[in-house]
Amino acid sequence: MRLATLRRDGNPADTFAAIIENDAATELSGFADVGAFLASGQSVDSVERLASIPLSSASFATLVTSPSKVFCIGLNYRNHIAETGNEVPKFPTIFTKFADSLCGPQDEIEIPAEDHRIDWEGELAIVIGAGGRRLSEADALEAIAGYAVSNDVSMRGYQGRTPEWTQGKCWDSATPVGPYLVSPEEFEVGARIVTRVNGEVVQEDSTADLVFSPAALVAYCSTLVRLRPGDLILTGTPAGVALGRRNAEGRHPWLKAGDVLETEIEGLGVQRNVFK
Repeated sequence: MRLATLRRDGNPADTFAAIIENDAATELSGFADVGAFLASGQSVDSVERLASIPLSSASFATLVTSPSKVFCIGLNYRNHIAETGNEVPKFPTIFTKFADSLCGPQDEIEIPAEDHRIDWEGELAIVIGAGGRRLSEADALEAIAGYAVSNDVSMRGYQGRTPEWTQGKCWDSATPVGPYLVSPEEFEVGARIVTRVNGEVVQEDSTADLVFSPAALVAYCSTLVRLRPGDLILTGTPAGVALGRRNAEGRHPWLKAGDVLETEIEGLGVQRNVFK
């Protein structure tokens, strides 16, 4: 099953949840986004379906427009840990984002005037379905509604101001999530994750290389606070970020206006975000 949140006639203020089948998106009646559908506890078969549109003409919003929580995991791929000079952590490294930090998988992303050190971080996102508190890893798997593509676009200048990272990670409308939620029975952790900048592959790895698995992350986060339907967990990025690279002039190749960032996970779809 694939679900998406779409903008009606491209209007950011008017969104609806849709089921994606073949090359069409069909509106699920009564739900402004995928998060609202998950919170209802209903199955797609029990919901009235409205009009369909060709997928090629769909305008994608961020997958969950108002999650109660967005957890992000740092240092969760061994090769990325190595390129940053850190040690493999004993426990998940957690920071947070907010609903206003999110944007759509095809939206333009602004280069802020305050920080020019903009980095890419392709990530697998977990979308919570049933939710709960103090979940075991077995129960955590049952709490996962599905998976999606995300990119933890990072403002490295602000991130580097203090040892705590949130101020470099939570910028407005700078974290694309989507295009789809794909249910667990149709997605296998171990799929390839690829990030491209202007067509050049800058990150490529297997999602099986996570230090902490999706089940372990859901269980751990649920120990801290109750997880609710539509909550998101971004599971970390593999090696290849701009922070770990130098160009011919010895500079980090930070993202700049006009750059095209594509993030793809096998089976979950592709994001394409242009920077302005």
